[in-house]
Amino acid sequence: MYGLIWRVLPGPWPVKLLLTLVLVAAVAAGLWFYVFPAIDPYMPFNDGAVEVEGG
Repeated sequence: MYGLIWRVLPGPWPVKLLLTLVLVAAVAAGLWFYVFPAIDPYMPFNDGAVEVEGG
């Protein structure tokens, strides 16, 4: 898959490297700002396992 992306990108290797870094940053930003907030209500990370009585 990475070889396919590398072959499809235009230009010499410095341009390909720059485009790859931009692509990775865009995917990370998309996950961080859109996907993770959308699935946050369905994830159990914020559920407390310990209940305090009379606290």
